[in-house]
Amino acid sequence: MQSRLAEERGKRALALCREEGWDSLLVYGNAWRCDYLRYVTDFPILEGHGFALLDSDGSVTLYLDSALEVERASVEAPASKVVHAPDIVAALTDRLHGANGIIGVAPSGVMPFGLGTHLRDNMKPADAAFTRLLTCKSELEIEAVRAAARMADEGYEVFLESARPGRTEYEVVADVEAFFRSRGCPDNFMIIGSGGRECMGMHPPGERRLQPGDMVTTELTPCVNGYYAQICRTLVIGEPTPEHLAAFDIYKRSMEAGIEAVRPGVLASRIAEIENDVFRAEGLGEYTTSRYTRVRGHGMGIYLDTPPAILEDVHMPLAEGMTIIVHPNTYHPAVGYIVLGDALVVRADGPELLTRTPRTLFSVPA
Repeated sequence: MQSRLAEERGKRALALCREEGWDSLLVYGNAWRCDYLRYVTDFPILEGHGFALLDSDGSVTLYLDSALEVERASVEAPASKVVHAPDIVAALTDRLHGANGIIGVAPSGVMPFGLGTHLRDNMKPADAAFTRLLTCKSELEIEAVRAAARMADEGYEVFLESARPGRTEYEVVADVEAFFRSRGCPDNFMIIGSGGRECMGMHPPGERRLQPGDMVTTELTPCVNGYYAQICRTLVIGEPTPEHLAAFDIYKRSMEAGIEAVRPGVLASRIAEIENDVFRAEGLGEYTTSRYTRVRGHGMGIYLDTPPAILEDVHMPLAEGMTIIVHPNTYHPAVGYIVLGDALVVRADGPELLTRTPRTLFSVPA
């Protein structure tokens, strides 16, 4: 039986087709980036390639080149007609041969060349329009993100209990993963960092053992009902030094200034500028550059890192119903890499905060 979320997404996608004048919509997905495909089919592909064709009558055909995925989709995507297509381009070409209507395609940059040569005149990029669906959530979608944020808060409590001297990074991460799975949440993107000034960022967990005096950073991104939410926090093994506390204060002021500015119509670039200005005022502008940091936040939802990227050169306006995280994560030359970030919903009357973990530099016994 199709979930309420999936049914609602299907109706929104069909309404978009009518609004844009498309006779059908073709979307692609793979294991790394499956949000377009999952939006239309509610199927989180795990291997191979997949295409979904949404027709004007609302019917969906899901083409998969993996026999194993076909078997799984026949159970997990009951509202779609599932087709096994080892030569997926040939199957789509046959299906669309002679099509006279306009086909919206997304993401257009990854559509197979062989498919485009047959349908170039009919295919129209749907990226910008489809991004509106992915980024501006319905209240039902926001409730799923809200549930994931609650899970993230609970997961960080487990992280705090697990991070102790002598334990390896992978043991700490395993404790959090076990907790999420025990709560029916098998999908979580999580990275970790540990050490002092030599620690330049976060990474998949390794064999390094935590030591007294370490800063330990993490971002947790659990997925609930197909929607992700993220939290970023930092702790110290033992008592924080005055240098730790002074550095952390900059990150807290930066994040809170960025969050305070979040409103519909405000550009992502402006949020990043506000965050970075706090660092620049402290003579730390160098550490807001790509040499030391990736983004100052990003969207979240059916994928863990959706538009908009919070960067000074991304001029995408925020919109009502976007779910984003603001996180001025970067390196500090005195103490090392620090992270701090909260998930929120963009609202006209100010941001709705989703994560509730205190904005503090945590410490655990050494």
